[in-house]
Parts: sequence; C-alpha cells; structure tokens
Amino acid sequence: MEYLFLRRKRTTATSERQKTLLFKAAERQWKEEFAGKGTDIRKVDCNIYKGILYQLEIRQVFLDTSLSLKKLSELLETNQTYLSNVVNKYFGCNLKELVNSYRVEYAKELLDSGRCTLNDLPCSCGFASKSAFYSAMGWLHVFLVGSYSGVAGFYRLHGNRHE
Repeated sequence: MEYLFLRRKRTTATSERQKTLLFKAAERQWKEEFAGKGTDIRKVDCNIYKGILYQLEIRQVFLDTSLSLKKLSELLETNQTYLSNVVNKYFGCNLKELVNSYRVEYAKELLDSGRCTLNDLPCSCGFASKSAFYSAMGWLHVFLVGSYSGVAGFYRLHGNRHE
C-alpha cells in the first residue's frame, strides 16, 4: 500500500495538526478504496484504520521492538480481534507484515539520509535482531548490501555465510 509514510524531520513531539492532517488523508483514502464497496464495512473499522495509521505514521510505534497485537490494541483502545481483522481486511496483510513494512521503509530512509550505518540499522528500525531485520528485508537485502555498504563490507560484518 503506497499511501502515507510521512517523510519528516525526527521530532520528539507530535502535534494535533499532524494528527488532523493524517486523519483527513486516511478518511479520503478510506472513502476512495473501501466505502463504496458495500461489503460489511463498519464505522468502527474506519476509526481503527485511522488509529493504526496514526500510531505508525506519527507516533512511530513500529520502532518498539516489543510491539505486539496486544500492545497496539491497548494503544488503540480496542480488542485484538477487531484490530487483527482491520489489518487483515484493509491493509491486506497481518500485523507483523505491516509493522515490518514500516520498519523497512524507515531503514531505507535512514540509509538514504546517512543517519545510520548498516551495522546499527536493525536496532534503529525496531527489529529485535539482525536476523529478523534481514528476514524482513528479503530480496531488498541484496540491494541494500550492494548499494550502501558494498558486499565486502557486509561480509566483514556478518561473515561469508551468504557466498
């Protein structure tokens, strides 16, 4: 889903203006993509959808290595079943895949800006380990290694296990 991932300077505070702008954009997208379809769409689904985007886009909860369905449902003040259903139905993936997509986008942003080294990247993006990071990166892993640090640098950091 190529929707909002906001590019902005890292700040410690979030403003009501950011939240309002995000909610308006999410509402527009909701109407365009889902509201006219006529299937069992509930108002509460839209609110959870906007809440998920707020938590991911503005609050950047994906940086929390211990983020879980339970933790996010508590932040959104909803139950885990509703949250899981909204993620599956409207984002087209499960929560882990959604969160990892944000982490991967954030990793690319950090590397592009030069604010982080490849070695520090997994922790900086919310991954609990390097193996989780490389697993989530999938085919992008080869691209990142070649583009940002060189294959030789990667092998010095991680050994020759990929030869």
